[in-house]
Amino acid sequence: MARCITVILGGGRGSRLYPLTALRAKPAVPLAGKYRLIDIPISNAINSGLHEIYLLTQFLSNSLNAHVARTYRFDAFSQGFVEIIAAEQTSSAREDWFQGTADAVRKGLIHMRPRGDADEVLILSGDHLYRMDYSDLLETHRAQRADVTVSCIPVTRAQCEGFGVMSVDGGGWVNGFVEKPPATRDLSAFEIPEALRPADPDRRYLASMGVYVFRFDVLREILDDESKIDFGKDILPQAIGTHRVAGHVFDDYWEDIGTIRSFFEANLALTLRQPRFQFYQPEAPIYTRPRWLPPSAIRGTHIEDALISDGCIIEADDIRNAVIGLRARLREGVRVRDSIVMGADWIEDRHERSRNLGAGRPNFGLGANTVVERAIIDKNARIGADCVIRGVDGPTVHNDEAGWSMVDGIAIIHKNAVLPPGTVIG
Repeated sequence: MARCITVILGGGRGSRLYPLTALRAKPAVPLAGKYRLIDIPISNAINSGLHEIYLLTQFLSNSLNAHVARTYRFDAFSQGFVEIIAAEQTSSAREDWFQGTADAVRKGLIHMRPRGDADEVLILSGDHLYRMDYSDLLETHRAQRADVTVSCIPVTRAQCEGFGVMSVDGGGWVNGFVEKPPATRDLSAFEIPEALRPADPDRRYLASMGVYVFRFDVLREILDDESKIDFGKDILPQAIGTHRVAGHVFDDYWEDIGTIRSFFEANLALTLRQPRFQFYQPEAPIYTRPRWLPPSAIRGTHIEDALISDGCIIEADDIRNAVIGLRARLREGVRVRDSIVMGADWIEDRHERSRNLGAGRPNFGLGANTVVERAIIDKNARIGADCVIRGVDGPTVHNDEAGWSMVDGIAIIHKNAVLPPGTVIG
């Protein structure tokens, strides 16, 4: 049986998710109240029976590293591990950080060689929301006897502009690739063959999911060319002309959490009565760090379509279409609608609250009678009483000094921000 190791790309600076990535790596951004983005690919790998996992990290990786180290501990007698490989400078390598996705894997391979009897490498991104059994992908790869297999998802023509688009022949072989084609480009040659088309006639193209399987020897060979730094832009187009590249069609929920809008909409979609992505699947759970928190206390609050995490104290008037994170504190008269409240990293005790009072500083959470609409409240935010935080359409604004931003009509209160009572944003 072929042996496969898993490599998860920790991502770059995550500038499109700023300010959520101002103090943390992109895969460490909280998701659905109690998870982190990195929990998705790691859980998918574990549920697929893949227990040898490397995570490549670079920017602001402290919280990501701590979360992974505290969460994914395998039995001492098993062969499983989640090993973090950080960008580094060495005397035997170029003294620079990861320059792209392929460059990250190239520089990380040296740390994978001590266990280097693997036949295959599964490469994943750390910022996508989906549930996938990778054994199906590996079955396609092995059945085709491919050198490289790319997992792809059917998309509409309008969606093609944001992805790498592939053309696949009737036998499942990739014979063309174009990166983020503009609306004016003719893509008729890239339409999915009839035998592979989904039921939805508008989804006529295949977009790369950033999920790849390589034969280990082929990956090493391709990465020998140090000018190739990115899988989507450099490696995949080259491999199509020189190697056997297969396509694996995945026709289920998948979302690239790469922008503030996509992050916001994907989180709020989880509050629907029948969300397209379900965390509640006992046969394939999404794992995260276990926390010894008390049940949330909810006192007289009207709640509709919301996710409420552990350790919260909620005395709000009204919560609708919202995600409430760990240890959140929502005081009397608070109204939250179409918003994400990430909560706090710890629960303030009476001594901390007393110091806050002496310093004239609000406690963690939302102060009395505060209104939050179409907003993201990042962790450890201190928001005084009678504030109004409302997302409004208009240009992007980052007011770092005041601790807030406005992106895509979404108001964002920065991590650790302090808003005095009566503050109005939006």
